[in-house]
Amino acid sequence: MGFAHSVGGTRYVFGDLRTLLARATPFRSGDALAGVAAASAAERVAAQRALAEVPLAHFLAEAVVPYEADEVTRLILDGHDSAAFAPVSHLTVGGLRDWLLAEADAAALATLAPGLTPEMVAAVSKICRLQDLVSIAAKCRVTTRFRNTIGLPGTLSIRLQPNDPVDDPRGVAAQILDGLLLGAGDAVIGVNPATDNVDNLCRLLAMLDGIRARFDIPTQTCVLAHVTTTLLAIRRGAPVDLVFQSIGGTQKTNESFGVSLSVLRESYDAALALKRGTLGDNVMYFETGQGSALSADTHHGCDQQTIEARAYAVARAFRPLLVNSVVGFIGPEYLYDGKQITRAGLEDHFCGKLLGLPMGVDVCYTNHAEADQDDMDALLTLLGVAGVTYVMGVPGADDVMLAYQSTSFHDGLYARAALGKTPAPEFAAWLDRMGLAGRTPERLPASMPPVLA
Repeated sequence: MGFAHSVGGTRYVFGDLRTLLARATPFRSGDALAGVAAASAAERVAAQRALAEVPLAHFLAEAVVPYEADEVTRLILDGHDSAAFAPVSHLTVGGLRDWLLAEADAAALATLAPGLTPEMVAAVSKICRLQDLVSIAAKCRVTTRFRNTIGLPGTLSIRLQPNDPVDDPRGVAAQILDGLLLGAGDAVIGVNPATDNVDNLCRLLAMLDGIRARFDIPTQTCVLAHVTTTLLAIRRGAPVDLVFQSIGGTQKTNESFGVSLSVLRESYDAALALKRGTLGDNVMYFETGQGSALSADTHHGCDQQTIEARAYAVARAFRPLLVNSVVGFIGPEYLYDGKQITRAGLEDHFCGKLLGLPMGVDVCYTNHAEADQDDMDALLTLLGVAGVTYVMGVPGADDVMLAYQSTSFHDGLYARAALGKTPAPEFAAWLDRMGLAGRTPERLPASMPPVLA
């Protein structure tokens, strides 16, 4: 089955759903690199108009990645909730956009989420303006729990990211102190290890858990090692709160990361068995990013945003506490400039929230991208209005271990203050007990004890 539409007297024909989705995508460098982007603005408009007319039910009949060859496709189609889908099953992509903007409310969107496939929400995002992506996502409510409650209306959580180039415990501890004093850490205190081995992982986990326990901080900790390393740490009795893994939207992408659905299931079950959560049992932390499949040549001819949305189907199978699109991290080959990064960040948040995920976004860019901190300020503000679950907190917005630019602890304070947001309620109460609520670095209590003795 093909799709067609005319623009300016020219008829454009798209041979399959995969091609139609790719041609309808707002321009980005990664799709041009892959050779799947529209050849002109006119072709893109024709594809968007044709896509708006596609019945949602068609996405259940035509897979963009072959069912027989891909376990992510099988997960999407075999796990589809037809009862949840029924209220919108008669709609087209354009009709769903109209319904989302006009009639949908938080309760309806929560009920609908299991009935939507990643390709459906990716399709809708491609015919949305930025304001549509913001206003629809702002209606979504996704709440998760481990030691605190993340995603409540009116809250904005922050991951405290204390990375050190050599995993020096004192360097990590200094950054943790800096972040806690500035209200960060309610999403997670999460370290990207410079060295991914089980001995180093266990050492970092023990340190993080010691700090958390010493100050009775109502949050969770994580060392973002490979999932198989974390499984080894669990078997050694290490204090693992959250299991982390980078994931992608195709089986081959996940294989390039060294994982499969069965490995993720094993780690999920192992973390659940630890029963370390006090308020809930959301134990997984996933990161994604547009371009990861293309960079591994595992995209099956799809555009990078559609494949990114498919990664969210993998995530939601494991009820994660946190999902994070590291939107500008891969580089300008995939998202060239601030404009493309902004669009991608809002798309990822929109798609993840519609699929029922607790979406955060690492508002970031690499030093060789055509972007700067003004672009990040704009995206951070738009995401805050859209109800993003959490963002990153990095000292000075400059990650000295991963060598990229993100958002600082002060950026998180700005977003909360400007948009009237608060931390997770349990963490906010802790800040108040510690005398840190509403304080600035110049007004900290002199009696604050050292983090690392």
